[in-house]
Amino acid sequence: MGTLTKESIAQLAEEQNVKFVRLQFTDILGTIKNVEIPIKQLNKALDNKMMFDGSSIEGFVRIEESDMYLYPDLDTWVIFPWTAEKGKVARLICDVYNSDMQPFAGDPRSNLKRVLKEMEHLGFTNFNLGPEPEFFLFKLDVNGDPTLELNDTGGYFDLAPTDLGENCRRDIVLELEEMGFEIEASHHEEAPGQHEIDFKYADAVSACDQIQTFKLVVKTVARKHGLHATFMPKPLFGVAGSGMHFNMSLFNNGENVFFDENGELQMSETAYQFLAGIIKHAPGFTAITNPTVNSYKRLVPGYEAPCYIAWSAQNRSALVRIPSSRGLSTRIEVRSVDPTANPYLAMAVLLKAGLSGIEGQLTPPHSVDRNIYIMDKEERMEEGVIDLPANLYEALEELKKDEVIKAGLGNHIFENFIETKGIEWDMFRSQVHPWEREQYLSTY
Repeated sequence: MGTLTKESIAQLAEEQNVKFVRLQFTDILGTIKNVEIPIKQLNKALDNKMMFDGSSIEGFVRIEESDMYLYPDLDTWVIFPWTAEKGKVARLICDVYNSDMQPFAGDPRSNLKRVLKEMEHLGFTNFNLGPEPEFFLFKLDVNGDPTLELNDTGGYFDLAPTDLGENCRRDIVLELEEMGFEIEASHHEEAPGQHEIDFKYADAVSACDQIQTFKLVVKTVARKHGLHATFMPKPLFGVAGSGMHFNMSLFNNGENVFFDENGELQMSETAYQFLAGIIKHAPGFTAITNPTVNSYKRLVPGYEAPCYIAWSAQNRSALVRIPSSRGLSTRIEVRSVDPTANPYLAMAVLLKAGLSGIEGQLTPPHSVDRNIYIMDKEERMEEGVIDLPANLYEALEELKKDEVIKAGLGNHIFENFIETKGIEWDMFRSQVHPWEREQYLSTY
């Protein structure tokens, strides 16, 4: 679409009969927030003069410092295709600024930009991300509430008529393409009711923006089909959970610095150092990449989700995989990330971990090319394979100890994240769950 200007946006809004604009931003937990304005307020928004009350947003600020400004990123202008009936609705993704016109330290998007500046100081120009978000489709009941009833019995890459979600998935792809997404693949995933749509990689900030937009589109279109789309990592016991693998590559002036024709596996020393940083800080970043109690129900053996810290060029049970493409497509795939992660925070901590590996000139452990799930604990210890945190509490404790990952979040986000997630863990820990009653009520 090219770079948009205030003038071209105002013109597009008029030509396309846009009546409202949503100014979107993301809170610390990854939830999309928006301030909707009538079109006559558009110029004020484009001049960065739209204010909102930051104290009303989870993990933002206290009431006495609540005035905040939204700075729209003009290149994120998009008109929602499904809003045509009574005048269209457009959106702009914004960065959040304090009243002193400085970027707000608790804004995940601005925080990612801060880490990207550190990357530039190390001599790299771009960090690209290709995400692979998965989701489940469940039927809605008569009141429009989600049920646990699946709409198909399909499996990996299945086609209709087994996969009744296919029409819904096709509509999602069409809406995304209309909004400028370049869709690379769309298919049924391993579990019944589970789907994956992959879109072309983009620079880190744009890719995270796309993940947030993607979630919104998927949920909106699913509802039109009488379905509920959920990005919950493990909604059903006994089937595969939903991940959001992050495929990452580091560039310098159009050159993929992870690629080296003469290197081992045709990977550069920089790539191995980046990989070493990811492996070293995996315990510390897991609370960010897997931020819910439910996330850890996915990270168990047997369902292709990683639960051990290792890397491999072919092994899908490892935390980090090196896909086979080379040249510009040379990349490092972190497989633990799930779709409840705040993409801006996940991207910031993974980049920070990798950069720390480059700065420290770290060497990764050797690759583990056997199926780790079938190794016993002794074999894993011999191979130097350690476990990922087993639950949210363990992950939060690891995060508290990891100074590199804390620096990737900044103090404001780190403290608010720890506080909010500590409360979440306590609520879960003290709750009595149906499983316990099934097991113990009649026995004891």
